[in-house]
Amino acid sequence: MGTTQPTDQQRSADHRERRRELLEAADRVVLRDGPGASMNAIAAEAGITKPILYRHFGDKGGLYAALAKRHTDALLASLRAALDAPAERRERVEATLDTYLAAIEARPQVYRFLMHPSEAPSPGEQGFDVGLHSAPLLRRLGEELAEVIEERVDLGPQSAELARVWGHGIVGMMHAAGDWWLGERPCPREQLVRSLADLLWGRLAAAGNRVGGPGF
Repeated sequence: MGTTQPTDQQRSADHRERRRELLEAADRVVLRDGPGASMNAIAAEAGITKPILYRHFGDKGGLYAALAKRHTDALLASLRAALDAPAERRERVEATLDTYLAAIEARPQVYRFLMHPSEAPSPGEQGFDVGLHSAPLLRRLGEELAEVIEERVDLGPQSAELARVWGHGIVGMMHAAGDWWLGERPCPREQLVRSLADLLWGRLAAAGNRVGGPGF
């Protein structure tokens, strides 16, 4: 009797499962090595040769894109859950900010791999321009948040345009403030969340100018 050949559906499922296993191996290396994670180390962790890793992802950029999607999908799911929680608007804003900051605090090496280049490429590897790949990641977060804002807040006749401005602006604020905070830890996370929420809540507009200052 002849052996049964796998169907296209089975081969596709096997490929997805193998890809998932390789991404989990890459995650373990990134958690250990951060931005310095190399294709050599990831291949070794997965128990394969580097050419096989290239076969699945093409190059480090392809692997980065796959990891970025994996982590961005999880982060977006958490952010949407925080925004959808049954609470007052201010509480949901704070919960959303805290969700983002808690995520980068919990896995700082993953965050640095996604957002910061390594100091030098590993032997045998070309340099890797992380900025080329991290900008689309932030744009995706901004677009996703814009959709959520437009769905939930009545912003008048220019709702779609204003929601996109706010979505990208809030993501930019979270990213810049979170990056600074993660590096210096100048205050507890809860304090940073409250301060950023104050800014979003119009505290800047309501605050008076300092006496003798140039105004703002």
